[in-house]
Amino acid sequence: MRELSRLTHYSKGYLSKIETSEKPLTVDVARRCDEVLATGGVLTALARDELEGRARKTTLATGQPSAVGPPLTHTLPRHAAAFTGREDELRRLLSAAEDAAASVAIWTIDGMPGVGKSALAVRAAHLLAPAFPDGRLFVELHGHSPGLRPADPADVLAGLLASTGMAPSDIPPGLGARAARWRDRLAGRKVLLVLDDAADRDQVEPLLPGTAGCMVMITSRRRLVALDGAVPLTLEILPPASAVELFARLAHRGPLTDAESNAVADLVARCGHLPLAIALLAGRLAHHPAWSVADFAAGCTAELGELAVGERAVAAAFEMSYSALPPGRRRLFRCLGLHPGADIDAYAAAALTGCSVQRVRADLEALYTDHLLDEPVYGRYRPHDLLREYARTLTARDDPAEERARSVARLLDYYEHTARIAGGLLIRFARNASPDVVAAPAAAPALPDRAAALTWMRAEQANLLACLAHATAFGRHRRVVGLTSALAPWLLLDGPWEQAAVLHRAACAVAGDCGDPAAEATALQDLARICYMLGEYGEARAVEERALALVRRLGDRFGEATALQILARLDILDGDHASAADALERQLHIVGDLGHRHGEASALQDLARVRAMTGEYAEAERLQARALASYRDLGDSLGEATALFELGRLRRMTAQYAAATRLLEHVSHLYRNLGDPLGQANCLQELGRVRYLSGDHHGAAALLERALGWYRDAGDVHGEAEALNSQAALLADTVGPSQALPGHREALTLARRARIRMEEARALEGIARCLAVRGERAAALTALAEAVTLYRRIGTPEAGRAADLLNEWTASR
Repeated sequence: MRELSRLTHYSKGYLSKIETSEKPLTVDVARRCDEVLATGGVLTALARDELEGRARKTTLATGQPSAVGPPLTHTLPRHAAAFTGREDELRRLLSAAEDAAASVAIWTIDGMPGVGKSALAVRAAHLLAPAFPDGRLFVELHGHSPGLRPADPADVLAGLLASTGMAPSDIPPGLGARAARWRDRLAGRKVLLVLDDAADRDQVEPLLPGTAGCMVMITSRRRLVALDGAVPLTLEILPPASAVELFARLAHRGPLTDAESNAVADLVARCGHLPLAIALLAGRLAHHPAWSVADFAAGCTAELGELAVGERAVAAAFEMSYSALPPGRRRLFRCLGLHPGADIDAYAAAALTGCSVQRVRADLEALYTDHLLDEPVYGRYRPHDLLREYARTLTARDDPAEERARSVARLLDYYEHTARIAGGLLIRFARNASPDVVAAPAAAPALPDRAAALTWMRAEQANLLACLAHATAFGRHRRVVGLTSALAPWLLLDGPWEQAAVLHRAACAVAGDCGDPAAEATALQDLARICYMLGEYGEARAVEERALALVRRLGDRFGEATALQILARLDILDGDHASAADALERQLHIVGDLGHRHGEASALQDLARVRAMTGEYAEAERLQARALASYRDLGDSLGEATALFELGRLRRMTAQYAAATRLLEHVSHLYRNLGDPLGQANCLQELGRVRYLSGDHHGAAALLERALGWYRDAGDVHGEAEALNSQAALLADTVGPSQALPGHREALTLARRARIRMEEARALEGIARCLAVRGERAAALTALAEAVTLYRRIGTPEAGRAADLLNEWTASR
């Protein structure tokens, strides 16, 4: 749900200058680092303002909006330059692009570990890229990754939907609903999807597109025979000639003499013609240009001994490559088996080993050169699943338990500390620090601004969740609370919110069991925000009231101020403006005493909105001016647009339609420059209402229709209900009540479901007016009486007008 405070700074004198100016004003956009970028599975659409008695969800989450940028359409790993063989398989896959034009082309690529399934899929995907201009997406399903649970298809779908530009608030709950929405989003698009390391049919089936134009390649160790419509492609070990060619290319030797070819042929045969084992051996030779191929092959043959094809051959190749490493590099390789996540960068590796970043970065690159690691994207490394399992075996065998525990603790400290720094850059509102803040690691990436924080969080999201799962599995309770707290801003920002709610509920329970009231209060407030985002307002209130009781018992005044503001926003949503104003006055007193200027400005702006909703327009403008002055001193360019928007609303509410139009048109331009589509939608909505009130019905209809489309795309129920009411009122005036009734009734359903009292009352009044025109007087009186009751409960100026109308209708009955 949107936080009510969007920071702004303009004085009254400057506002009058804006209202009379014909030229658009500029905003210092450079101050706003608001990267919104779909990565690995998450794209955000943040911040909507509270209009007419309700708080919108996303700004409550972050305190600022996020531009919905272009969806990420290319996530393929880089393909191996030394890819060799598989010509027939490649030819079959490349021909499938033509089949995709008529129906979804689905191919399953199965085979034993290390046989090159992923390499083939990635190679084919790069070659097929021109045929799929709308997206080439690579998704890791971890069906057989050691230490990692197979990816939940519901979570995968949340990420895929986000990659299409869908906001977290618009991603439906439940596997079936997400699968349906995913198919709908792909309709008419040409997208290539690579699903790597699938566990089984049930994991893959919900991820498949439903219409022609798309192609899917699925890799798995299992034969997915139950997957309807899929074309199977089984990879066997490399043919002898291809195995020799691969070895020669990776060893940078060639052309081979007949004698060398024979020696290599014998060597690769002992490796079972398995690409992974061949790559490891060839990598050793590549580092020793003075060695002859024949001598190397003879030495390796002696070490390998008489091995059978398959796992024993691969294990022997692993052992040979590992033994050739210097001691420090061997330790790094073993430590990789302790990492709970899927990949690692130099900073995390430095924390894991206790070595310097410079040394670890060089060792990671050396392990990559030795084919012991892959580098799917620059600076991020991961071992093949078989090598990961081998590393785990080695560390369990060679490293004392105490040393392993220290390594993991340093890694978790690094992730928690850096996530906390990044989270502080993702939100505007302040949060209580975790009572168990970990020590700073020896080295961490520079995160100078919000864009850098977003980039880091999204690159590390899978690792952060894996670390949290690891801490949970091993009963490290305080670590669970600390990591969840560090992740809270990102979970609020990117979602999926259902998953975030599960994590926060667990953190609340663990903190309570540990007898840590400060940590429990922080966890409760994080959970309340997520519940607000999900529209679970009853739980949000209950949770926040528990948090308020805890922080008061602890004497935590800042925590009390935070709880009061969240409860005030719930009161506004529920139409209880008196209670909201009381809570905000108390919050304002606390943050003033604490000298917290952002909190003070936020409270002033929330209170200004409440006063406007109850018709105290002069007081609303006075409070808004104080808030704006504070925000201007704080240097918030985004707030300028929001302040102008709020003032435009005030001009509309006081029938200053020309001034409102100038302000709102200017604000729409600012929001466009800031990349805030929902801010633009709010402007369209307000401009539509102004045009309607000014008598420009044609212009109002066009603006309201555009706003309604924005709100529906973003999943903004409040905005949708408001736009439906405005659109229906316009239809009633221009076309007739029969066309207006469906819109008001739909708005009523939405408003009641989300407990948006102001829009519920507006819908009831609109329904009453339509029914009265149709001659259904009894039903009209009932609906209008209910609207009057709601208006009075809210305390809005509309109550008097609606009550007068009700008295008139009753008297004339």
